Amino acid sequence: MQFRLALLMVLIVCAFPVALFAKETKDVKFPLKNGEAVVFSHDVHLLKYNNNCRICHNAIFDLKAKRHYTMAEMEKTKSCGACHSGIKAFSVADEKSCVKCHKGKPRNVEFKIKGLGQTTFSHSAHLAKISDGCKACHNGTVITGKEGRVTMAQMEKGKTCGACHNGKRAFTVAGNCGKCHAGMKPREITWKAKGVTDAKFSHDFHLEAFSCKDCHTKLFAFKAGAKHFSMTDMQKGKSCGGCHNGKEAFSVAGDCNKCHKGYKPGAVIFKNEGGEVKFSHEFHLEAYKCADCHNKIFPMRAGAKHHTMGDMEKGMSCGACHNGKDAFTSNGECDKCHKM
Repeated sequence: MQFRLALLMVLIVCAFPVALFAKETKDVKFPLKNGEAVVFSHDVHLLKYNNNCRICHNAIFDLKAKRHYTMAEMEKTKSCGACHSGIKAFSVADEKSCVKCHKGKPRNVEFKIKGLGQTTFSHSAHLAKISDGCKACHNGTVITGKEGRVTMAQMEKGKTCGACHNGKRAFTVAGNCGKCHAGMKPREITWKAKGVTDAKFSHDFHLEAFSCKDCHTKLFAFKAGAKHFSMTDMQKGKSCGGCHNGKEAFSVAGDCNKCHKGYKPGAVIFKNEGGEVKFSHEFHLEAYKCADCHNKIFPMRAGAKHHTMGDMEKGMSCGACHNGKDAFTSNGECDKCHKM
């Protein structure tokens, strides 16, 4: 009995180190948003390298960093690409070898864009039309995996979809919006400006005469936070002024009510040492139009220069009309403007 007990204890002690130091290796799954997960088999790789974990850890794969690499980086020998270079093992740059890691068919990619609905990219439709397969796009140039989302303006310069959709290889991203943005109905846009009524832009009205590419993105950039232009900028051909120049359409230099419906400009008060000066738009609009003063004499922008009485006597600002001929001169009769 004692012999059997001693033998059992010896067997347990001998087996314990084996259990303690046994390697537990599992398959590692790398999930992909638009395809089946890539599965890395420890068993297959350890069998090839005689169970030597140090071949990869931590020289190639740092267990602490937990960083995912792009295919472009792998082609530069990062991560799996350290061995899968075509010398030790099949190359990650080899188009025919893609299916060795990427099983199944690539899925459609869906982009949700505020105000423009959902855009769907079909892998199957594109792969049927190109001869060089995945590498046509996943080549570190067209799609790098680092840039994230790009704007339509960037696509027009050849980024991502714009590398092919340039009007030569495929329809241009500068127009044909409905081909990608299915069912898109651009909405009316309202601009709020201090001191004037809202300006409303109707896509429906303008699309009766023009197409999307006539304005986007040459005049209006497709991106959040795009610059808002002043009326002075528009008179120089920027923004709406690209068409509203008095030739192709009514000029932005006048006809304010066509965009700013119901606009009644208020009195402008200037405070200075000579007493408060009040300019009445209502009084002056009985004889003049907005375009007679804006923007030639008075720029419509914040921070516009305030002119001195000396400047006015030289024909600047109010002095352009108040010259003793068109209206009373600014060089005298001070109490007509400066109320003490």
